Amino acid sequence: MRGRQRRAALAPLVMAALVTAAATACAPPLRDLGPLPPRFTGPPLTADTVVSEMTSVLAAEGVTVKREPSDVLGYCMERLSGRHAPQTVEAAVKAAVARARSEHGWQDAPVTGSETITLKKSNWTVLVGFNDEPAEGIQAPVSLSLTCVDGGAPTAPATPTGPAFTPVPASS
Repeated sequence: MRGRQRRAALAPLVMAALVTAAATACAPPLRDLGPLPPRFTGPPLTADTVVSEMTSVLAAEGVTVKREPSDVLGYCMERLSGRHAPQTVEAAVKAAVARARSEHGWQDAPVTGSETITLKKSNWTVLVGFNDEPAEGIQAPVSLSLTCVDGGAPTAPATPTGPAFTPVPASS
């Protein structure tokens, strides 16, 4: 009985090895197709540049937002938020998006939802969401999420700000 149990236990391993060998023998060899294309075009932008552009196009349309600091050190993600009159918030934000396209070179990015506008420029993507109508007498929220693809300069200092380490000379 033990021999039969061993063969039964080895059968799946042998089958897997045979399938792997057949797939490897029949597959074409891998070719080096060269480096991957860049994930974005143009020089990388800093978070301060992107925040400044978005804040200025919104301000030109009468929408005031403030920058919410990113909680993750070295991660390229920013958020702008504010409030605006509910009757004109959508028109003002759409006009600001049009201004960002025409004056600052932002382009449409793939849409992520029916109630959003997505823009891209260099290594950044901006997602503008439109919320439901707020209750009467309350300002409508305005929210923009700015995300860096890669290669952006983090908002935190790149060098440590603590005391410098000075090695002690060896004594003889």
